[in-house]
Amino acid sequence: MAHYTPPHQGKLGQLIDVIVLVVLTLGALFVPLKLGMSGAAKVIAAPIENPTWEALGQSPVQAAQYEALGYTPASAHDLILARFDYSFTMGGLIAMIVVIVLYYVLMLKFSETEYRDVIAEKFDRK
Repeated sequence: MAHYTPPHQGKLGQLIDVIVLVVLTLGALFVPLKLGMSGAAKVIAAPIENPTWEALGQSPVQAAQYEALGYTPASAHDLILARFDYSFTMGGLIAMIVVIVLYYVLMLKFSETEYRDVIAEKFDRK
């Protein structure tokens, strides 16, 4: 039996693959930010009126570091008390599971022939 030889891909095909992968990677990183789905979803649970460093739970060392950066207790209030909102919807969760399963199935379907050739080369010799 002949040794497995993978299909040949030209330089143009490789360039297109790289461009598609870069676009998909950047899209996966930045589209959720632009749609407000991550990063910006912060909530301030209990706002403090007339904040002080002590009321914000900051030690003197932490307060000194914030002041070195130019913050006052009032300007650092939202920064210190902001918490990410980790809530989600069942529809979003189900959609993500469907996307991951479909991706897995597609990858298996597209590479089934190559998998069979490699397995035949490695295990069909007797």
